[in-house]
Amino acid sequence: MSDKIRWGLIGLGFIARRFVNDLARLPDAEIYAVASRSQEKADAFGAEYGATKIYGSYEDLANDPNVDVAYIGTPHNLHLEHSLLCLNAGKHVLCEKPFAVNAKEAQVMIDCAREKNRFLMDAFWTRYFPAMDKLRELLAEDVIGDVMLVQADFGGRGPVVPEKRHFNPDLAGGALLDVGSYCIQFASMIYGKPPTDIVSQYTLGSTGVDELSVLVFRYSDYEMATLTSAIRLGTPHEARVMGTEGYIAIPNFWHPNELTSVLSGQAPETLRFPYEGEGFQFEAIEVGNCIRGGLIESPVYPLEETLTIMQTMDRIRADWGLRYPFED
Repeated sequence: MSDKIRWGLIGLGFIARRFVNDLARLPDAEIYAVASRSQEKADAFGAEYGATKIYGSYEDLANDPNVDVAYIGTPHNLHLEHSLLCLNAGKHVLCEKPFAVNAKEAQVMIDCAREKNRFLMDAFWTRYFPAMDKLRELLAEDVIGDVMLVQADFGGRGPVVPEKRHFNPDLAGGALLDVGSYCIQFASMIYGKPPTDIVSQYTLGSTGVDELSVLVFRYSDYEMATLTSAIRLGTPHEARVMGTEGYIAIPNFWHPNELTSVLSGQAPETLRFPYEGEGFQFEAIEVGNCIRGGLIESPVYPLEETLTIMQTMDRIRADWGLRYPFED
C-alpha cells in the first residue's frame, strides 16, 4: 500500500458526493478512481474531484490493481452485487447503509470478506463521531447509572415520488431501512445486544413501503427502547439514553456535534465536539486505521453486530408482512 490509501468510488450520487467532500479533508486519503454506469457522469465527477482514474463501468474500477478500498454508494438493492464485485477483485470495502437489504445478503457479504481476507464495514457514519466516542466513554463510566430506556427518532417529510428510492419497493424503499436503521443501530450500540421482544405500529403508504413506524424493543425487564422512523413526517432527530442516575441527550444524533448530560442533583452539562464538513471523514479514518492495522473488520462496529441489526429489521418486516419484490 502506498503512503496514501487509494479510494475508489462506485456510484456517484448524492451520498457519494457528500462522502468524497469530507474524504478530501484527510491527508492520507487519495480520491484515486471513480466509476459510474454513465461515462459522462463519471467524467464530470472525476474532473471535479481530481480523480486519477475515471471509469464508465464498475467492473473496470474493481479490477484496477491500484485501488485499495472501494466505497459503495449505489442504491440499497445493489449493495450486495457491488460489494461482492469488489471483494472478489481483492478490494477492501466500505458499503453505505443500509449494509444490505436483508440478513441473508449481509451474511453472504460477510462470508466473502472473510474468505478473501478483506476489510468490510457498514458505513454507519454515526458510530464514529467524536461525540459518540464520548458517549460510549460516559456510559462505560456508569455516569447515568444503569441504562433502562433508549429513545431515538428520525423522520423527514418529502413528496411521494414512486420511482425514487424512498418510495420505490423495487429499490428497497421505506423508512425502516433508510432512517429507522439509524435508530436501531443507536440502540444496538447502547445495549450491545439484540432485543428479545419487539412490538410495533406502522403505516404502509400508497407505493407499498413503510412510511411511519413506532417500535418498542425489550432487552430485559428493565431495558427498553422506543424508536420512531418516518419518510412522511418531520421529527426532531434526537436521542436520549436514560439511566437510574440521570440521562444523556444527543441532538441530531445521526451526525452529532454535542451531547448534554443531566445527572440527578446536578445542573445540565453540554459537551461540544465541533468538526469540519459533515463528518464523513470519521468513518473513513476508521477504515484507514483498520486497514493499516491489518484488520478485516472494525472493533467499533463489528460485522456480527451489523448482521444482528439486519436480522432485527428482517424480523420487523416479517411482522408487517413487508417483502420487497426481488426477495426470494
